[in-house]
Amino acid sequence: MGINTPDKGLNFSGQWSKGKKDDQGKEIPLAHKNARYTVTLKALANCDCELDNPNGVVLGGIMYGGRDPKASVPVQQSFDWAHGVVLYGASLETETTFAIIGREGVMEINLMSIQDFLAIPMGKYIQNNIDFARGLKKPPLIFGVNYFLKDKNDKFVNEVQDKHVWVKWMELRIHGDVDAITCPTGQIPRYDDLVKLFKQVLGKMYSKDDYVKQFTIRVPENLAKIERVEKYHSQNVPNSPQIVNDMLEATRKRLNEAREKLGDYISPFEFIV
Repeated sequence: MGINTPDKGLNFSGQWSKGKKDDQGKEIPLAHKNARYTVTLKALANCDCELDNPNGVVLGGIMYGGRDPKASVPVQQSFDWAHGVVLYGASLETETTFAIIGREGVMEINLMSIQDFLAIPMGKYIQNNIDFARGLKKPPLIFGVNYFLKDKNDKFVNEVQDKHVWVKWMELRIHGDVDAITCPTGQIPRYDDLVKLFKQVLGKMYSKDDYVKQFTIRVPENLAKIERVEKYHSQNVPNSPQIVNDMLEATRKRLNEAREKLGDYISPFEFIV
């Protein structure tokens, strides 16, 4: 942050100096590749003056997201609360980073990205999440996000800044300002709405080719994911709620029906009614 880094000191490997190597003979960097830094919210110029208001704010939406290079589209909205909890939360599959030491690039199920911190059984936690919205007049919408989708050449289909557009689209959905396209895994953005948002938010053009590349439904990859999620729950989540299996089976049925009509890789334009 504008200051020259030291040549020696204490880091994640212990006492460190420039040129230090690990057991495999690889040079150890000054900072861990998954290092983080923090800053107080009140140091930010755009910090809301109501930050400490005990009344809180209205919760309009919840996002679940992981690092999924193969299956999930960049952003989608669930059909309802339970669908979002199960398909985007309890089915969350992510490609590991060095947050898990020595296991980078491995696909792993991680419920809501929080299971390592749970103090209650996973099945109970899922049921609690499903029950949470019961009785609410207006439950928050649930979205699944995936900033790490890749193409067949192992290239990311999105740029880093594109996530700002996905968040703006979610906000528009929460307020009922835009429609969406229904597909087997959820509700996805309409092309015309994204064209406007990319121009307004990022000041750039958004092509149909990019839209198709990002929001094509990859049926084989999504079906394979469902099988992995089912296997994980059967082996690792005792008393997983029945609704998990029901939702996964319903998604499989929708994917197979779409596959019979439209093929393995389905352009989002094919779902427009």
